[in-house]
Amino acid sequence: MRRWWITVGLLCRKEAVSLRRDGVLLGLIVFAFTAAILVVANGVKAEVSHATIAFIDEDRSTLSRQLREDVQEPYFQTPVVVDRETARERLDRGTLIFVVDVPPRFEADLLAGRMPSLDVQVDATAMTQAGLGVVYLQSIFLNRIAEAMPRPVAGPALPFHLVPRIRFNPNAESAWFSSVMQIVTNVTVLSIILVGAAVIREREHGTIEHLLVLPVSASEIAVAKIVANGLVIFVAALLSLLLVVHVWLGVPLAGSLALFALCLFAYVIAVSALGMMLATVAPAMPQFGLLAVPVYAVAYLLSGAATPVANMPSLLQAVIGVLPTTQFVSLTQSILYRGAGLDTVWLPLLVIVVSAVLFLLTALMRFRSMLARQG
Repeated sequence: MRRWWITVGLLCRKEAVSLRRDGVLLGLIVFAFTAAILVVANGVKAEVSHATIAFIDEDRSTLSRQLREDVQEPYFQTPVVVDRETARERLDRGTLIFVVDVPPRFEADLLAGRMPSLDVQVDATAMTQAGLGVVYLQSIFLNRIAEAMPRPVAGPALPFHLVPRIRFNPNAESAWFSSVMQIVTNVTVLSIILVGAAVIREREHGTIEHLLVLPVSASEIAVAKIVANGLVIFVAALLSLLLVVHVWLGVPLAGSLALFALCLFAYVIAVSALGMMLATVAPAMPQFGLLAVPVYAVAYLLSGAATPVANMPSLLQAVIGVLPTTQFVSLTQSILYRGAGLDTVWLPLLVIVVSAVLFLLTALMRFRSMLARQG
């Protein structure tokens, strides 16, 4: 066994040298865990941000001016006053998302106790901005109108008062979520690509025959490729989490980094073994790319990183519960966002470990068969 580990260590060194000479893959790793994280965190917004808005002000009253002034950045851009024809044209061109139509005598009718309507036209092709923006505008306008009324607004009083409290992300900043989930996404895709590329590169360059004449076994070669490439992704992901997400973006990390590192290592081994298994199926690099893309896409879309698992059909939830990607997203959110401990995440971690063992055994069998055919 000692000799086996020594051989794996030497082969890991060979893999590290091979990766160091591959400038494209090294550049991809650096980009994926630095610039890509920043671009997604700062560019993809789940909340309303700098939405374009215009007012058709036919009232020209103090209240209509105050409504305009209450619509402020960073949620909305500075409102502009336009006529009805210009508003319709800009909505059609997509340069406006919201148009607030204030009818004539709006303030006078409101103060007289009538029920005037305030029309908000929305370009719903921008779904997130449109859905949340209407709620934002409704809250802004109701608060301003309540202050402008000389007496409480007529209507039945509710028997309760709603006070929302947001935990784990009090300001609902999407960067706190998207940056960490992007690390999970990049770990998944790069773990598959690096190991798969390492196997196919050996086969296409003919160096796999050189390994066959050495006194090494198929398990030593396969484990070395998985461990060496997996360690690169493991270290890069942890550095990205600490330096880019925590330090640069200022995202707080609530839980134990040691526990997350343990889970991350198990997940990287599982996905790297999956990458090797796919590489033994594909005969060449183009076919490997075509095979890896749908595998990654399905794993990502069903992981909960893009859409909450609870929103999916119940049968699908039961199926994807055995996927390591789904479990890793779950425990990542539990540890880094909610500060969960091992007593909370042991079951997802167990699923990942079992998946890693199954993928590794399958990859070893297929890799051994591939070497036998090469020999």
